[in-house]
Amino acid sequence: METSSAATFALIPLICVIGAIAAAALQKISHWVSTAVVGFCAVLGLYEISALYPGTAVFEWQALPWLPAGRLGFRVDPLSSIMLIVVLVIGFFVVLFSKGYLNAGNRDHPTRTGQGRYYFWLLLFIAAMSGVVIASNLLQLFIFWEITTLCSWALISFYDTPKSLRAGYKALLMTHIGGLFLMTGIVLLYVRTHSFDFTALNQLEGKPLTIFFLLALMGGWAKAAQGPFYTWLPDAMEAPTPISAYLHAAAMVKAGIYLIARLVLSCSEATRAGLVASGVGTVMIVVAMATLFMALYLFFFQDELKKLLALSTITHLAYMLAGCAIALWGSWAAFQGAVLHLAAHAAGKGLLFLSVGALAYFSGSKRISELSGAGSKLPLVAVGFFVGAFTVTGVPPFAGFFSKLMIIGGAFSMGGFGPWLGVLLLIESVIAFAWFLWIGQKVFFGKLSPAAAAIGTSSGSMWTTLVALIILCFAITLVALPMVHQLQP
Repeated sequence: METSSAATFALIPLICVIGAIAAAALQKISHWVSTAVVGFCAVLGLYEISALYPGTAVFEWQALPWLPAGRLGFRVDPLSSIMLIVVLVIGFFVVLFSKGYLNAGNRDHPTRTGQGRYYFWLLLFIAAMSGVVIASNLLQLFIFWEITTLCSWALISFYDTPKSLRAGYKALLMTHIGGLFLMTGIVLLYVRTHSFDFTALNQLEGKPLTIFFLLALMGGWAKAAQGPFYTWLPDAMEAPTPISAYLHAAAMVKAGIYLIARLVLSCSEATRAGLVASGVGTVMIVVAMATLFMALYLFFFQDELKKLLALSTITHLAYMLAGCAIALWGSWAAFQGAVLHLAAHAAGKGLLFLSVGALAYFSGSKRISELSGAGSKLPLVAVGFFVGAFTVTGVPPFAGFFSKLMIIGGAFSMGGFGPWLGVLLLIESVIAFAWFLWIGQKVFFGKLSPAAAAIGTSSGSMWTTLVALIILCFAITLVALPMVHQLQP
């Protein structure tokens, strides 16, 4: 284990915080400051990950006598490397896209002021997500976890309209309630084991283990908009579209997935067996599948593209949690597929949201009923939308195909009710693919609607971002798959 590399990774959140302060102070050049800072952090992170792979880097401060185990520090392994790539690369493209989007020429949301505030919170968000990913224990993860909640509230509320303010407070309250459950679980873990380390959960058994994991699940479900907590995510679409893209592709909701994946990865074989025997694994499956089909049902009642994409995100987060749950029964390919799907979904859903953002920027509308024939005016946006849709629904050779194949294959291999679970996951994929195909044809083909006919000038930073994400929808598998294979029970 290397300590110097982990210390270098620790610079990333710090640099982003400094950049956030600089962006707020230098409002006229806040975008250039933000692009430079996040671009540097992305390059630094990718370089350090490539130099470290396939190893693990750990750095801990030793001068904390009140933490006899699991001291504060940083840990980077294949799981955190995959998540850090998502956080930084998608974060960079969101910042780049924001230059073209966040201005007075935006027909959907003209913006003349507030850019410094926007980039301050966005860079702080990237810093907090980086902190969550490289945290060496649950206490440190929780600190950054709550900072992401604060950042999401500020960014969802950015436009200061009654709807956006209400949506921001709703996201703050619902995810913070989940955070209280997680905090209670962390306290229980420390009382029982005198450690905040992820692997300390293996010292629990019986009822304490069940209670801890259920409390952690409540925190993860709230963050990932699962079960009864799902309603905050569609409402959060009042945020600027680049923020919506970051929330869905790389931040906030993915923090919930990362937490559960980290805990499952930290479980010993005996602990996983105990979770299955106590019914925790079944609870995870039931909540994931109920959430998946509830969100899928709501697809058919959405007229706004961003809310449709939000519901789609909920289904894919359920896919990832199902993969984590299947791993408790010993089907490790499903866990690897869930982590790979985290990366594949980041590329595809980031591209989908930014394609819709570009469409709304030029047309002034995000409503399916108001758009038709937009592909003739914005062919690159149309390509981006379909590539993103094919990626998240699992069409080969896009990244989502390989991750979904691993999850569904893992379900079929687990025995018992596994094949039935695999069939349900297949059904969802087919329905989602058909619906997105129909929506794409409706919006981008056919006779020009008045909103589409009014589409005007282009933006270089927006087009650059879309092209890069289209490429990423193919390339992310080449980067993430070797790392996924390093994740062993």
